[in-house]
Amino acid sequence: MLTYSIRRLILAIPTLLFIALIIFLLLLLAPGDPLANMPLTIPPEVREKMREALGLGEAWYIRFGLFLWQFFIVEPQYMIDAMFGTDLADGAQRIISFQSRSPVFDTIGERMPQTLWVVGMSYVVGVLIALPIGIISAYKQYSIFDQLGTLISMIGFSVPTFFTGVVLILVFSVNLGWFPSIYDTQLRVTDWDSFVAQMRQMAMPVFVLALFNASQISRYMRASMLDNLGQDYVRTARAKGMTEKVVVLKHVLRNSMIPVITVIALGVPQVFGGAIITEQVFKVNGLGQLLITAIQGNDIPMVMTLTFMFAILIVLFNLIADILYGVLDPRIRYD
Repeated sequence: MLTYSIRRLILAIPTLLFIALIIFLLLLLAPGDPLANMPLTIPPEVREKMREALGLGEAWYIRFGLFLWQFFIVEPQYMIDAMFGTDLADGAQRIISFQSRSPVFDTIGERMPQTLWVVGMSYVVGVLIALPIGIISAYKQYSIFDQLGTLISMIGFSVPTFFTGVVLILVFSVNLGWFPSIYDTQLRVTDWDSFVAQMRQMAMPVFVLALFNASQISRYMRASMLDNLGQDYVRTARAKGMTEKVVVLKHVLRNSMIPVITVIALGVPQVFGGAIITEQVFKVNGLGQLLITAIQGNDIPMVMTLTFMFAILIVLFNLIADILYGVLDPRIRYD
């Protein structure tokens, strides 16, 4: 398993480099100019010097190589310096945002807690809800619970998150006044009252994303359970006198989790991208809103960094899913 993991990590390097090149070329060919929002009264020679200051005067391959060097070498050095008080970076040039003129990773670090609070919590809640619903729905196929779960799942998966979010705001914020409609990013949890305030403002965005995630995962869980409940080894286990609890939870569930693990693992990076709309609806000042702002302002370094980070998450969680296959099913071996 260790050899397989190392081999996959090595193979991931050219994959990520190719993805980074594609993202960079797409941003390079996309319409728009980082200086488009500057006043028209700026003289052409001053505008040209501003472009050179942003590094836009260099050839594309030089800019791409510089980005890779800063992303994989310079930024980790700054991170190590901040953690251990060393001086590895020695003042090297970091990835700088065109809009804020501040280091991109510093801005991402400021927005990350908001996204993890909302998106991370919603995914955990969605998984914890989806797994038991899928298991019970499969075991009690065509029951009232199964039909109700199917109905809710179809609604949650079919209705877009921006519509669900607006409906919740109208009902629970405007009409009932139970929850705030705008997420307060300045709130700091220091006591019980601030903790309750944090939970109240998280309730609606977490519910919207958790409903969408749980609807998808529960359907996969149900289908996988139904496929394994009809297998010969289940009848053999029952014939040996094993209780239903042991048969379902020990044998069937373990085999059924193998395809579901793929959905859960690959859903983690997708949630960060899919939460863009939900963050816009509830005004959560997270990575999704940061990406939208960067795209609108033609902030190439910020967009490039965020999208490349999402790509790294996808490759990483692909590897995690493959490793978990071997943990759940001893028959799977990686030679």
